[in-house]
Amino acid sequence: MVVVFDAARLSGRSDIPEQFIWPEDESPTPDAAEELHVPLIDLSGDAAEVVRQVGQACEQHGFFQVVNHGIQQELLAEAHRCMDAFFTLPLPEKQRAQRLQGESCGYASSFTGRFACKLPWKETLSFCYSTSPDADLVVDYFVQKLGEDYRSHGEVYGRYCSEMSRLSLEIMEVLGESLGVGRAHFRRFFEHNDSIMRLNYYPPCQRPLETLGTGPHCDPTSLTILHQDHVGGLQVFADGHWRSIRPHAGAFVVNIGDTFMALSNGRYRSCLHRAVVNSRVPRKSLAFFLCPEMDKLVCPPEELLDAGNKPRAYPDFTWRTLLDFTQKHYRADMRTLEVFSNWLRHGQDKAAHELLPL
Repeated sequence: MVVVFDAARLSGRSDIPEQFIWPEDESPTPDAAEELHVPLIDLSGDAAEVVRQVGQACEQHGFFQVVNHGIQQELLAEAHRCMDAFFTLPLPEKQRAQRLQGESCGYASSFTGRFACKLPWKETLSFCYSTSPDADLVVDYFVQKLGEDYRSHGEVYGRYCSEMSRLSLEIMEVLGESLGVGRAHFRRFFEHNDSIMRLNYYPPCQRPLETLGTGPHCDPTSLTILHQDHVGGLQVFADGHWRSIRPHAGAFVVNIGDTFMALSNGRYRSCLHRAVVNSRVPRKSLAFFLCPEMDKLVCPPEELLDAGNKPRAYPDFTWRTLLDFTQKHYRADMRTLEVFSNWLRHGQDKAAHELLPL
């Protein structure tokens, strides 16, 4: 039986459906609240120091925070206001944008139509963004799915995504320099991108030590830029322990995804992370997932494949192929890129025994 996740109804209950209870060895523990110290990088500071800090973080665990990023506080506030307005709607209203099986965009209430167990305690709204000058995907999405009254929401998130794309390209310049391939290489690679924006809402849960807002996973995308609210709940698995990344007002959390790990030939890490919930207040976050154009070939630059670097770590692939893999065949976790690579190398039938149930 498919569980209906209605946050307004379930957030005050202790008798939650068993599908939301995670195995004891995967459940959050109080000691994970200890802070993971990640660099708070001033993008307006000394360029050489920014490159050094980013490179060091990406070799360790792939997470860092940035300030003086040029994103206006007014736009951030509007993006959070629109998120509050959407997630406080009655469930049937939100379901007008229901995410369909096999798709990466739409409204999902705990992914109940996709997963059968270990359900995440959250709601999401995901939509596509493209730098194509002929595409106004974000505004069109909100109007088509939710109606003309939501055009202003689409305009806010259209501006937000445009700013996220700009910031992503600036970070790509830093990543390129830190890897020794120059500032222009990855900026050019992602200048035209087909990215994903996701609004995350984690309602209160009366059994927070037995549930997870988002299960342990590595992002299959290239770069994630996350804005947390003040509540906190993001945890990263580093040095054998789960540790929390404390929110900083006005800062964005940035992390490397699987696709960029492949582009760096494995030099930079896509790190395991999750989100926990609490019993008192909701947590909200804005996540922009930078992705290359759908059919662009993901292949490391020659400078990272010469004799001075490690052997080729992953086969070539397109972002469309990896996205379809995670949506139709495999529940993203810590081994997504490894299993996907085996699937590409050996064919679907031979690798099928490794695929986990969605």
